[in-house]
Amino acid sequence: MEEIKFALDTFYAIMAGALVMWMAAGFTMLEAGLVQKKDVSEIVTKNLGLYSIACIMYLACGFMLMYPSGGAFGGLLEGYLPAIGTSLGLSTGLPNEEIGMPYGMDYSQQADFFFQVVFVATAMSIVSGAVAGRMKLLPFFLFAIVLTGFIYPIQGYWNWGGGFLSSNGYSDYAGSGTVHLCGAAAALAVVTALGPRKGKYSFDGTSMPMPGSNIPMAALGAWILWLGWFGFNGGSELIVSDEASAIAVSQVFLNTNMAAAGGVVAAMLTSLYMTGKMDVTMAINGAIAGLVAITAGPSAPTGGAAVLIGAAGGVLVYFSILFLDKNLKIDDPVGAISAHGVVGILGIMVVPFTSDASFGMQALGAICIAGFTYVMSLLTIYVINIVMPIRATDEEQDMGLDVSEVGVEAYPEFK
Repeated sequence: MEEIKFALDTFYAIMAGALVMWMAAGFTMLEAGLVQKKDVSEIVTKNLGLYSIACIMYLACGFMLMYPSGGAFGGLLEGYLPAIGTSLGLSTGLPNEEIGMPYGMDYSQQADFFFQVVFVATAMSIVSGAVAGRMKLLPFFLFAIVLTGFIYPIQGYWNWGGGFLSSNGYSDYAGSGTVHLCGAAAALAVVTALGPRKGKYSFDGTSMPMPGSNIPMAALGAWILWLGWFGFNGGSELIVSDEASAIAVSQVFLNTNMAAAGGVVAAMLTSLYMTGKMDVTMAINGAIAGLVAITAGPSAPTGGAAVLIGAAGGVLVYFSILFLDKNLKIDDPVGAISAHGVVGILGIMVVPFTSDASFGMQALGAICIAGFTYVMSLLTIYVINIVMPIRATDEEQDMGLDVSEVGVEAYPEFK
């Protein structure tokens, strides 16, 4: 019976991880649809590269930093990699039959690593969309190495690795803070160093429209993300082999879906009230905002409460996108900083309404995650910029990064 439960929970973790991995395709399509057509091949290249870098860096060092066997930074040599035996030849490892139940886990360590690593890539994907249209590929990938290998795992340890946040009552079930706020804070730091795209703001500071290339593609990306989020949130229950866990997973799926729906409806109605039209890009971001808002606590609310939480995210993301663009002059082509960062804070702060978490500890968690990630990311990107320019020149932006960085145009027939 124990072996059956172990096998079932291992399979569940693997399938949930596969759904989260599929979110990489969602981010790729979403970003490709919302950037200009001259930058589409470059954004696709960024997403393919960042996912692969995230996987390698998390295997090389990230997992050990996030889940050390002997405290915050101790015992790293006895951590995960020697046990699994696939750490770039560093160890022959243990026989496969000794991995899993002998270590007190409900599913295999390999499944655990796979489920964790796809979360890392999600955080880095948030950066990709925010810096679209003006960041060069090589410095972007160098930044990805640092974020996925070091910055993300360190703050991830504070919540999921037994660090000071979780031990003091901070609650973040699937990562509104650990994943989404972290990715958005990193994106904000890089955008701060990069500046806006050429032509985004006029001489008097007016925000100029730079419409995306393919709205159906962006919508497809949103649908893929919506589907993948069931693995993101549902998989965070970790096991499904007993009655209580199965019911909890079902509630998480229900709440995840309802929050996304609430976000879409609220964003569309807000757009209609403010402009007289239902902006499809705001509807797309409303879906993502609803999903981010419920991610910190998807198991506790009722379905109706999940709709309200998602709707709050949908309204917030609408005004946040406009405020960052028009007032703060932060150029975020896809609205990633608002949808994942601003709404990520909302997701963290609504948890106490349906749990025994404290507002003070939730606020401290948001401040620590955002502050640490922003400062370390800003330092990292400034160092990279000293070594090589991170920003494409005006001439390169005019011709498009497809030409200057990739050499393959996404839409060569359209000039």
